[in-house]
Amino acid sequence: MQATRTEEKTAETHGGASSPQPQQRLRDKKVGDLIAGKKRLVEVPYTASLADTINTLVANRIMAVAVAAPPGQWIGAGGSMILESDKQTGAVRKHYIGMVTMLDVLAHIAGNDVAPAVEGGGGGGGELERKMQVPVSTIIGHCLESLSLWTLNYNTSILDCMEVFSKGIHRALVPVDGHLENVGGVELMESASSYHMVTQMDLIKFLKVHEAELRGILTRRVRELGGLTDIVFGVTDKTNVIDAIKCMNSASLHAVPIVESTDEIGDDHGQLVNGKDRKLVGTFSATDLRGCPISQLQSCLHMNIVDFLEKLLDTPQQEACGLRTSTREHITCQPESLLREVVDKAINSHVHRVWVVDGRGLLAGLVSLADIIRMMRVWMLSEPA
Repeated sequence: MQATRTEEKTAETHGGASSPQPQQRLRDKKVGDLIAGKKRLVEVPYTASLADTINTLVANRIMAVAVAAPPGQWIGAGGSMILESDKQTGAVRKHYIGMVTMLDVLAHIAGNDVAPAVEGGGGGGGELERKMQVPVSTIIGHCLESLSLWTLNYNTSILDCMEVFSKGIHRALVPVDGHLENVGGVELMESASSYHMVTQMDLIKFLKVHEAELRGILTRRVRELGGLTDIVFGVTDKTNVIDAIKCMNSASLHAVPIVESTDEIGDDHGQLVNGKDRKLVGTFSATDLRGCPISQLQSCLHMNIVDFLEKLLDTPQQEACGLRTSTREHITCQPESLLREVVDKAINSHVHRVWVVDGRGLLAGLVSLADIIRMMRVWMLSEPA
């Protein structure tokens, strides 16, 4: 009986035909397929303190959080008007005024510097404490990525989504009840009853699930695909944490390689350096600060960056955050690595860039998630429909 009912249902679905429906190709998928099963958007109110915002990032293992405010009182980031409305009445409940990332937090902390703590005294601890208690709404847009807030429609094609994320947009909100057809690109205006967030990493994981259709590009080498970015800015192993934060903020970088300093070059350890052909020591990421207890952050800001990362290994927050901060762990590939290997490393280590090194362990460049998405999209467009 079960088999009969299944056959009847299949025939009804396909207008009497008993043959199964062909599986939808990756290029025909929509953003709605990408967000299937995702939890509702994580957000904080505009009045939340910076300390509470960091706690939200840590608890949810995320790198950015939406900021919600009462409607009609704010101008959204980049002039956006992304509203949450009652599904039945259409009454506006809240206005998403921006997205705050960990780099925004670091930019705020490093903005006017924070004096190191003095043994036996308060030092600059009071200043840092005051910085952590400011409303999160006051730091929106401190880094370039947060200057605009975008939405992607539920029915936007995967290829259009890939184009958006290949151009440097890291995340966008998706209205749950989106109904417009043939929508391409991102929008600044939207009203919906609720939202999800979709990120570059979500897209990469989705593409990985459909790797059978991408075998033609995943089995090719990074060098031949032209996916290697050979300009790499980093910091040295003698840079301190506060200077690294300032360097990252000034260049809108979420992570930098740590390279070995040499007497021959005469590096300025307070500035970004050209990391090309330098020995890779480790990685410093904006998300590393999530694993540092706020109570210890004051004393950490003026530490050597390598010592800081080693110290974080001993904090219980590291496991809770799911962070990779060991200076001994390098997420790298080589120019001859297959693209599949690079994708797997990015997903398994949850990093947004994989450093490319030569046979001597010297930096040759990097492959970012945006690079990977761009390469895959170009290949998909070149394949017969």
